[in-house]
Amino acid sequence: MKDQMRAYVLEGGPDEVRGSLRDFPTADLGGGEVLVKVAYSGINYKDAMVAHGVGRMVRNFPHIPGVDLSGTVESDSSGRFAAGDAVIVTSYGLGVGAFGGFGEYARVPAGWVLPLPAGLTLREAMVIGTAGLTSMLSILALERNGLTPAAGEVVVSGATGGVGSMAVDILAGAGYQVAASTGKADMHGFLTGLGAGRILPREALVEEAPKVMLREEWAGAVDCAGGATLEYLLRTVKYGGSVALSGLVHSPTFSATVYPFILRGVNLLGIDSVELPMPARQAAWERLATDRKPRHLDAIAKEIGLDDLGAKLKEILDGGARGRYIVNIGG
Repeated sequence: MKDQMRAYVLEGGPDEVRGSLRDFPTADLGGGEVLVKVAYSGINYKDAMVAHGVGRMVRNFPHIPGVDLSGTVESDSSGRFAAGDAVIVTSYGLGVGAFGGFGEYARVPAGWVLPLPAGLTLREAMVIGTAGLTSMLSILALERNGLTPAAGEVVVSGATGGVGSMAVDILAGAGYQVAASTGKADMHGFLTGLGAGRILPREALVEEAPKVMLREEWAGAVDCAGGATLEYLLRTVKYGGSVALSGLVHSPTFSATVYPFILRGVNLLGIDSVELPMPARQAAWERLATDRKPRHLDAIAKEIGLDDLGAKLKEILDGGARGRYIVNIGG
């Protein structure tokens, strides 16, 4: 291991965060039994929030963000992993409470580390990343609550983002009819290429009429937006249907009545990929590597280097996400 590594480092304080690419002492990586030589990382909306101080999620500086990484084990004092093992780490405290994946090395607790599933490369794992894991968890939750391809159309909000694009791809690959919602008119071809049967403008999922219930439309929904979009989805999901909620791009707050729940038996399913226990995490990743592996990873992924990271983090925070950006760090 080198004494210095290249990393995207945040400095300043919770109210004024500045990021730059610079050399960082590897001896300062902090605690954790497993030292990983990072091959790839991925950019998530949460990374963009951290990098710009949104929500004051990080209070100790300097800090290396990046909630995803894939790479190979350099050493492991716990004895669980051998040098050279291919691994992935997503969420837990990575990139928020602990230094993350936007550097050449990362030191993490052994309990956060997942062996790379057979059927995935290190690059593919980061194209999927937390976004794909969240999509998979959303779909599995919908299916546990009765969703099947025969039940009808499934709608995906924020469909050009990481979670949304993965959800469209996985759902279509599993035989579902998918309606994809986006505010980006130039991305319709991208979404139909992933398997969306029809494209809806973002505004189609917002209805501010005073009616507490609207016409039943969807067998289920994957919602990455929250806010008024979630309000609309709850009022339009079919009887017994569910909304899997994982995002807040529209807003973290929403208004609702009890009527969708007591008149149509609608389920609101919260999706967490941060503190998800390892057995459930591993099971979801195994599905992502086998029968539910996204079919269009190359179309979804755009590869960048550490030099491009600052600009892309700002672009994503401003709502410009299109698929997944992966950062080639040592791949």
